[in-house]
Amino acid sequence: MDKPDIMDRIRHIAKPKHQAVLSKSRYTSFCQCPKKLWLKVHNPEEEKLSADTVRRMEEGNVVGDTAMELLGDFVEVTSHKDDGTLDLSRMCSLTAHHIAIGTENICEASFSFDGNYCAVDILHKVEGGYEIYEVKSSTWSEDNLKDGKYEKYYPDLAYQKWVLRKCGVNVTGAYLVLLDKEYKREAGPLDQNGLFHILDASGLIEDEYSKVDERVPEAKKMVLQSEEPETVIGVHCHNPYACPFWDYCRKCVKMPEHSVFDIYRIGFPKAVGLYNEEKKSFDDIRDRYRYSDGTVGRIQKIQVECTLDGREHIDRDGIRDFLKSLSYPLYFLDFETISPAIPEFVGTRTGEQIPFQYSLHIMEKKEDFDNIRHEEFLATPGEDPRRAIAQSLCDNIPDDVCVLAYSKSFECSRLKELAETFPDLSAHLMAICSNIKDLLVPFQDGNCYVPAMKGSFSIKSVLPALVPDDPKLNYANLSGDVHNGTEAMTLFPRMKDMDAEEFARARESLLRYCELDTWAMVKVLQKLVDISA
Repeated sequence: MDKPDIMDRIRHIAKPKHQAVLSKSRYTSFCQCPKKLWLKVHNPEEEKLSADTVRRMEEGNVVGDTAMELLGDFVEVTSHKDDGTLDLSRMCSLTAHHIAIGTENICEASFSFDGNYCAVDILHKVEGGYEIYEVKSSTWSEDNLKDGKYEKYYPDLAYQKWVLRKCGVNVTGAYLVLLDKEYKREAGPLDQNGLFHILDASGLIEDEYSKVDERVPEAKKMVLQSEEPETVIGVHCHNPYACPFWDYCRKCVKMPEHSVFDIYRIGFPKAVGLYNEEKKSFDDIRDRYRYSDGTVGRIQKIQVECTLDGREHIDRDGIRDFLKSLSYPLYFLDFETISPAIPEFVGTRTGEQIPFQYSLHIMEKKEDFDNIRHEEFLATPGEDPRRAIAQSLCDNIPDDVCVLAYSKSFECSRLKELAETFPDLSAHLMAICSNIKDLLVPFQDGNCYVPAMKGSFSIKSVLPALVPDDPKLNYANLSGDVHNGTEAMTLFPRMKDMDAEEFARARESLLRYCELDTWAMVKVLQKLVDISA
């Protein structure tokens, strides 16, 4: 390409003629569901982002920032207006400037063509053109590639390639930058080459790339359309992402109060199949089909029957068998963890669950609910918490007592990891692990179900169902910023940068939240004892 062509291209990038109508996020929303795009533009207040989704978005930003230096020295063109919003025009101008002077790596390289905008995480100059690198916080594995787990990223990359080529940029390759889950942090700076795995997606995105020309005008039409499109319920509502407008669309189609999507562990694709076969409600499942086709299992049948009949299902013998498996003193244990995508501590891997807090309620005598003491641990923010929490567990939990957890696989996994990390504490930690009983069992086994559980056996569903109308047991009534595990794992890492007043408030929030988790277990066990009497 001769010099005049280069300058024409740069002028086009720097001065986009049309206001951006489509971006990467809008385009990929359209690919999942046209109505999702329409709602994002015309009815954004109906978007419901879960705390976990917000956390993962923030995590993605951290991973993206870390990856900027993956290919060497770089320039970032991110710019903001006075109101804090992105200055897309300036970002495009800066991108054009750095292309003109031959900058090798441009992060957030921005392009606009005919109302289509995109920013490339890393634009890498090579002989004859440029490579685009899209950074994701997902972990790499051959199995994930074979199972199509990365296909959800192909429309994103394909759209970027299309916009850049429309701007006259010769895209020679398209790559996904993923986290290597086998990378273990060592002392010193991060090893970028070890932390990240680069997947050549140039050939993988060709099918998606061939669809962009046709999809772009349809997506723009959807953006500009004033009339709300028809709601279509399907697998796309949860694939490749759980749609944040799901609750709104449920209302649009007037979904039954108790729909097949609310059945315990039904699986979204199966629920969609039933819904499209006109098996939409609990009534449809029971009255029209009588379970004859194996639609639901035993626990699911219990849920359907109890909900429709307004009654409880109690198997006292099953509950008694569970209670007999417990011994005293009884220790109620719950962990809170962080799982940094970028390993912070020596010896940890990407996404590893690292316990930083626990709560422990202790009942010395059998079913003596009036005499219970409490122990707790909260690590120092910014420091590796593993040794301190492991030692505290050994100090507070004898190696020969019965321990109760809720969904014990989580606590057991953390104890095993700590035991592997600290050989001198291994015997004690593994003894604690081997003595753990699971309070989830009587619910998962179908020994106790009440309609208020609404098909969920999480502690936050079981507790208010069994012990209603107690404000002290309502997580929503907790003062401070922590009301669930996601908020806990988000708040704790931020504490190291807080002033004294913020720190004290955050610490108290974490302690009271975790304490309620084990106190909730105490109250649930007490209810089971009462029920079985």
